[in-house]
Amino acid sequence: MGLTVYQSICINQLRVDGVSNSSVLQIGSAGIIRPLSNLFNTGGFTGPAPEAVQFQPPQAPLVPLPAIT
Repeated sequence: MGLTVYQSICINQLRVDGVSNSSVLQIGSAGIIRPLSNLFNTGGFTGPAPEAVQFQPPQAPLVPLPAIT
């Protein structure tokens, strides 16, 4: 049995909070969802990233603020 689906979708706003390597976002109907995952080294990095350092907020504002009167 063949099934043909015609649809028209109008999206005014689409918010995606998070996307990971295994996420699937589907809009409308799909007979088959083919998974695809790509990992690119666009920065040309050859080793692991350095360890993160703890952020220390500055004692004074970075931008001089006017005095409150």
